[in-house]
Amino acid sequence: MSGQQQQLLAYDDWANREAAASVERAGSAAPEKARKVLAHIIGTQWLWLARVRGTESGMAIWPALTAAECVKESQRLRAAWQELLAAPGAQGMSQRVEYKNTKGEPWTSTVGEIMMHVTMHGAYHRGQIATLLRDSGNEPAYTDYIHAVRQRFL
Repeated sequence: MSGQQQQLLAYDDWANREAAASVERAGSAAPEKARKVLAHIIGTQWLWLARVRGTESGMAIWPALTAAECVKESQRLRAAWQELLAAPGAQGMSQRVEYKNTKGEPWTSTVGEIMMHVTMHGAYHRGQIATLLRDSGNEPAYTDYIHAVRQRFL
């Protein structure tokens, strides 16, 4: 796995944990939708990892997880991706993965495309979480990639 893929995994995990911390800080003032969207990020990441592995995901795409559970799962996801991509015989980012989407339609994507999608999907939803928190009078996490790089969080 290249340094860039390592950094994407590190960024995604860091940003998920930051978003979870902002939801936790808001406590009962956090909109329920923010908690649900946070858990959805985790659920879909497990789904994509299962697709790459050729297995079934053990988690729903809209799971009922607390912010603390999302932190734990995000860290497990990062480790699972690293293990998968470092395994002997792993074909790397160009490996083609055949799967069916949630509508049952067959598709084929590379591992690199899937990793990029997972990262971008998470960023999209973390933006929603930030909006939900701000609109409810709470301070959202600052999860921009360049911020993480500048502050040497990665």
